[in-house]
Amino acid sequence: MKYRSTRGSNQIKTSAQAIIKGIAEDRGLYVPDEIPKLDVDPAELTEMNYRQVAFLVLSKFLTDYTDEELHYCIHHAYDSKFEAAEVVPIVKAGDAWFLELYHGPTAAFKDMALSILPYLLTTAMKKEKEDKKIAILTATSGDTGKAALEGFADVENTEIIVFYPKDGVSRVQAMQMITQEGANTHVYGIDGNFDDAQTGVKNIFGDREFAEELAAKGYKLSSANSINIGRLVPQVAYYVWAYVRLIQQGAIKSGEAINVVVPTGNFGNILAAYYAAKMGIPIRKFICASNENKVLTDFIRSGVYDSDRDFYITSSPSMDILISSNLERLLYHLSGGSGEVITSLMSSLDKQKKYEVNDRIRSGLADFHGGFADEEATLETIGRMYTENCYLMDTHTAVGYKVYQDYRKSTGDETPTVIASTASAYKFADSVAGAVGLPEEADDGFAAIRTLHEMTKVNIPSGLAGLENKEILHEKTLKKDGMREAVKLSLR
Repeated sequence: MKYRSTRGSNQIKTSAQAIIKGIAEDRGLYVPDEIPKLDVDPAELTEMNYRQVAFLVLSKFLTDYTDEELHYCIHHAYDSKFEAAEVVPIVKAGDAWFLELYHGPTAAFKDMALSILPYLLTTAMKKEKEDKKIAILTATSGDTGKAALEGFADVENTEIIVFYPKDGVSRVQAMQMITQEGANTHVYGIDGNFDDAQTGVKNIFGDREFAEELAAKGYKLSSANSINIGRLVPQVAYYVWAYVRLIQQGAIKSGEAINVVVPTGNFGNILAAYYAAKMGIPIRKFICASNENKVLTDFIRSGVYDSDRDFYITSSPSMDILISSNLERLLYHLSGGSGEVITSLMSSLDKQKKYEVNDRIRSGLADFHGGFADEEATLETIGRMYTENCYLMDTHTAVGYKVYQDYRKSTGDETPTVIASTASAYKFADSVAGAVGLPEEADDGFAAIRTLHEMTKVNIPSGLAGLENKEILHEKTLKKDGMREAVKLSLR
């Protein structure tokens, strides 16, 4: 399996090379030459555990890794740090199935990929005889940062630098990052939103002179954001797993279609579902759920992507994004693999903050449905789900469920549906507590964690227990134009 840039570069990479590099030299994203097929009836996988399903999927994409290397990566990633024995439970609540992706060390779905990425990367470095130290550069809207820090902390021959919008994440998310231990970890809050952080990271990756300067100091930049193909591929596995578990639980028969709902901002999680479908998992509709920053909803409905709009800070901050990086990969596939088309679209986005796709791409979007939920509807959905089903959702998952309810009501589609449950409710306890009728607390979410637990008896993830008492180790904040200098200071 070879990987190429979405923007047409003729530099073809192995998966190991693409994982090390992170982003292509023309600023495109790496995609596989073709999406591999499972070549097995999912019904035959029902006796497999999550690690075995992950191996089946990853071995199709990462063909330059040996079986021994993949087993090593998978078994070290999905071990006892995941608090659910099955790693990813799937739970029926209301009229949908919830794929609980948040039982890892940071209580968010990013753990599913960022627990394995350090192993894939360090294995790739050995395979490629890479002699430079890898500097992981990451922008986060809240969850990627902590998951990446947790995964790469004190990993040999790596440094990790995380930028987050200092006023755009929950207090719990911020505390997870700024208390991170590890001699190789560097965390900066920026004056700006996630799009500012993400643009700054992309600009640094695209600066060849800066790359040469770092290379002279013995460093090579890579990314832990979902722009790295090593982040995306592991996510495909849990959609295959979801389908297999529904067969095992008797909810569907093999070959029957399901719908998948994903609350998403950067489009990577829903793109992984698309890859699973191309592998052979029958998915009828990809339901893309947005909060009030509904740029993706509008794009799916109109074919026009317009980021020149008001930006809202919401109770689902991991979706407070106006520039969805991974959408570029979908556009590439739907365009028939035209780097020229994608380069033109991304140039228009950079210069005019918008683009309109051609008829071929527009027709390919027919498999997607876009919807959004505002703040009032999100919180109402959390309260109603708990009251009616005793099931506790975080704000992002509630956005997904509300959009699914609206979709089902408007279409009458009764297809069995899986909703990606992307974070523990305790990560956003202040919002969730209010939604289920608890009084407002005044300490940025930590008292809310305690009162929410007292009411619901839902287990508090171990990574959040006692978090408010941890020592703050990263206090630096900076202007959004100071990111390059921060990288220099971090990599002295």
